[in-house]
Amino acid sequence: MIGSSPLTTLSNDPLAITLFSEIGIIDQLARTKLTKALPEGMELSHFSVLNHFAHVGGEKTPAQLARMLHVTKAAMTNTMTRLADKGYIHIRPDWDDARKKHVSISPAGLAARDQAVQAIAPVFEQVVAAVGAERLRQVLPIFRDLRLAMLEI
Repeated sequence: MIGSSPLTTLSNDPLAITLFSEIGIIDQLARTKLTKALPEGMELSHFSVLNHFAHVGGEKTPAQLARMLHVTKAAMTNTMTRLADKGYIHIRPDWDDARKKHVSISPAGLAARDQAVQAIAPVFEQVVAAVGAERLRQVLPIFRDLRLAMLEI
């Protein structure tokens, strides 16, 4: 197209608009369904931190967690405070740099994460039954590509 910029073209592109609309709606529906299914007192942000530690173990700083989970440091601090109050994480000072802290999951946190996984499993099972496991396997690489593209822009 002569005289049109890529931005102008994309801003009117029904594919791009529909794609981001669907992603937004799916995100909202998933958050709502999962939040309702989680054990009482657990928020999705709590589960995200506990689930991260259950998979990778070890220790992370609050800043590392915030970056990995794509939230602000203030949001992560709030989440960590609530998790620590419940005994789900351990927070210790950095012995070399008093400004830093290190966070790890506690046995109670691991148990709470496992309980949450059991509570949300029916939501996942319903989605797989409705959409089909093979169709979901086919779309996952596309979702990963979208995520990576969003991280780069």
